[in-house]
Amino acid sequence: MADFRIWSDDFPNNGFMPKAQEFADKLFGVDGSGGNASPALQWEAPPEDAQSLALTVYDPDAPTGSGFWHWVVVNLSPQLRSLPQGAGKADGSLLPAGAIQVRNDYGTPGFGGAAPPRGDKPHRYIFRVHALKAEHLPITPDTTNAVARFMIHLNEIDSATYTGLYELK
Repeated sequence: MADFRIWSDDFPNNGFMPKAQEFADKLFGVDGSGGNASPALQWEAPPEDAQSLALTVYDPDAPTGSGFWHWVVVNLSPQLRSLPQGAGKADGSLLPAGAIQVRNDYGTPGFGGAAPPRGDKPHRYIFRVHALKAEHLPITPDTTNAVARFMIHLNEIDSATYTGLYELK
């Protein structure tokens, strides 16, 4: 049996993400020219007893005291094995039916790209696919990402991670 794993063809594990994954707003020291696109993601071998999947993207290096959540998506089918680049669009149009994404720590729905402080060390962006024992998490797009993450962790049976790096020089 294969191990539960996640990967992206857009950048190597523990390698630097391209500008396509940079935040696309003139906040946080970025120039606004980033693509703000979630990368294409693939995964395989979730546990057979998984009833649904969730996806989170977290920067533990953000200077907030608690990190920074860039994307939280729930209610993905356990049969799903990939998401295309840009699936984290705010309107959710590239997500499968039934998937819900809540607001990220920028306060916007969907994926919020990388924007570490200019001159800081490279930040880690941890993409985690969570296998859940619940078929459907009882949240809405207005649920806070903290509550959504609580529900994810409460129902998690396994997870797989893939890490991208980003820095602004």
